[in-house]
Amino acid sequence: MKQLFKTIVVAVLTFQAKVTLRRHKPTVIAITGSVGKTSTKDAIYSAIKDHQATRKSEKSFNSEIGVPLTILGLRNGWSNPFRWLQNCISGFFVAFFSRQYPAVLVLETGVDQPGDMESLIDWLVVDIVVVTRLPDVPVHVEFFADADAQRAEEFSLIKALKPDGVLIYNADDMHTVNRIDEVLQQTKSYGRMLPADVHATKDAVVYKDDQPTGMRFTLQTVADTVTVEVSGTVGLHSVYASAAAMAVAVELGIEEAAAASALTTQVPPPGRMRIIPGIKGSLVIDDSYNASPVALQAALESLAELKYAKRRIVVLGDMMELGKFSPEAHKEAGERIARVTDVLFTIGPRTRATAAAALASGLDEANIFQYEKTARAGRELQAMLKPGDVVLVKASQSIRAERIVEEVMAEPERAGELLCRQDSAWKRL
Repeated sequence: MKQLFKTIVVAVLTFQAKVTLRRHKPTVIAITGSVGKTSTKDAIYSAIKDHQATRKSEKSFNSEIGVPLTILGLRNGWSNPFRWLQNCISGFFVAFFSRQYPAVLVLETGVDQPGDMESLIDWLVVDIVVVTRLPDVPVHVEFFADADAQRAEEFSLIKALKPDGVLIYNADDMHTVNRIDEVLQQTKSYGRMLPADVHATKDAVVYKDDQPTGMRFTLQTVADTVTVEVSGTVGLHSVYASAAAMAVAVELGIEEAAAASALTTQVPPPGRMRIIPGIKGSLVIDDSYNASPVALQAALESLAELKYAKRRIVVLGDMMELGKFSPEAHKEAGERIARVTDVLFTIGPRTRATAAAALASGLDEANIFQYEKTARAGRELQAMLKPGDVVLVKASQSIRAERIVEEVMAEPERAGELLCRQDSAWKRL
């Protein structure tokens, strides 16, 4: 009965979303890829919102129901059937009677199961598709025949492109570059390592009083070179997200200097390499939203590059939905962690392999701590923290590692503002 109700609600909201798009004809920008979608979505929104009336997906509204909700401007009803009925009623009035509507929609799309993207492109028509990255081991690969099948599903969003649409892609991601021949529409690129239409260079961490405060880098286009500084986060994800946003802004006719100025105002999304002051003079790099091998590797590289850290502490929870890749991915994680960290906390049965690999790779056994639950890990991490410690927290959603961040952040009363999964529905889980 519950599944039938969901199916009906999705069908109703999808129909209403189609009607809304047909009536108002906004410019639709849709983002796909296994990592970096939310950061890229937020960066694009920051770059263009002051120039055109723009709406973006809230949080990670990227599912079969999240995309229609964004188009209709409605909130998640979670498990409350009355809220979903109210959404269907409100959606009807938006679809058939709304007069004002955003000129631009920035939509995040996601793939959990085979066929997810196909069901979306059956009805969605897109002006600009942005592809972030299609890594060797994608998120949710467990549910696909192999990694390439998952990458193909993500990339299939290009089928929703209008004939005069534009694909904007990451020139440093070979899995994406190798698929460009499938695209009949115009393409533009962004990147850091290889030549691209928007080329990021000179990226560096910004410090104040020996504490990292953000990232500074330059973005070079055919017409101009501008400097961007993003506060509150560290890591190359912000560089790539801003480069993608600049490519979109240029495509929409926004001058580079104006887009660069707007990008400095972006606020990093919760749980994505966000800098949070910790207790006892420590610092937390909160990357607790989700975890995959490629995202972990990037996070560890960022941690290793930070200056002035007295100790580098990694808290890693299980990386879920990796299927046959899981044992090797968790083992490789331990080998990488041993090279960059002083202390390792692991949470969950899969990360036992991580702890064992870290030990075999030279990390002192006295500095490896293993847990099954986040609550105890958070308490014991709190007890051992010292001034100057930098803590990286990363795990898949089901581990709920944001609870560890809340345990060790200097201002836990700001958890609702700074951390991911703070809605009442999540709190009850």
